[in-house]
Amino acid sequence: MQNLTEFSGNVTSNNSMSMIIKVCVVIPFFLVFLCCIAVMLHIFVSYRQFMDTSRYILFAYMLINDTLQLLSSVLLFLFVMEGVKFALVYCIPLLIISTATFQNTQLILATMSLERYVAIFYPLQRPVAWRSDRIWIIILSLWLISCIFPIIDHSFMEHDPAVDILSTPILCKATVVNSSQNQTLFRAATSILFFAVVAVIILFTYVRILLETRKLRQDTASLSKAMHTVLLHGFQLLLCMLAFTIPITESVIVLHSNWRPEDVAYFNYFCFILIPRFLSPVIYGFRDQSLRSYIEKTFLCCLNTLKCSVRRELNGIGFHGRAAASKPYISK
Repeated sequence: MQNLTEFSGNVTSNNSMSMIIKVCVVIPFFLVFLCCIAVMLHIFVSYRQFMDTSRYILFAYMLINDTLQLLSSVLLFLFVMEGVKFALVYCIPLLIISTATFQNTQLILATMSLERYVAIFYPLQRPVAWRSDRIWIIILSLWLISCIFPIIDHSFMEHDPAVDILSTPILCKATVVNSSQNQTLFRAATSILFFAVVAVIILFTYVRILLETRKLRQDTASLSKAMHTVLLHGFQLLLCMLAFTIPITESVIVLHSNWRPEDVAYFNYFCFILIPRFLSPVIYGFRDQSLRSYIEKTFLCCLNTLKCSVRRELNGIGFHGRAAASKPYISK
């Protein structure tokens, strides 16, 4: 009995340590991502020329969407790791935001590819909806499309009659909240539909820009840059689509290895959810020359401000130290 108690205590200690390590890895990644997003959004707001270009507006929109997606997914991750349970009335909105922003990322990638296509093939006769002052129409349409499917999914969900939506605590996880086979098939069909539409759009724009690059000899630099941008959109779409292999990888790895299911779920979340969102500002923000120059100026300004504040603190400490040392000793 004593050995059994020691074994259970060791298992509990190992689980707690594993959970602490996982949280300590995810949170710094999330904070660094928020720092990069804050710097880029500050640049967009401070310099008007970025908000007058449809491409940068879509990029800023993607950054905001990825921030919401990571914020909701990190909250869900922490709740599941800690085993926190709460009512469905609070869980379902969080799941809807997480799913909608995840699907919205794919639509944004397709829209940014189409924007490059329109900018190259219709530079002087750009459609009204693609102008910088009307691009919000497309953005609202993307939000509407991405929100419809998760709302339908959770509106017609089949839940246990014993579970009260307002009071019964439940683990906030999609497979727990919506566990019926019909809703699983609905989510799979929705994912396949989004992937097929976005993949066709990105492939179409890439092939057209590639053919245009071979046809025209002038201005090949801008065409080649646009082609590489579309190719990067396709690469990020592939990273997003790897998230849909999570149920398969969880089943295969658990069956053929000694990994625990929660460790496999964490690995999939870190590789297929967290990393692709973290790469967004790196791939598109630091790759753009004009935006990269402003990012460097902003970081240098912040660094200089930090150095000046530290120097003032050190000078203040040194001044007070010298003042204390210069006071005459008065004997009582």
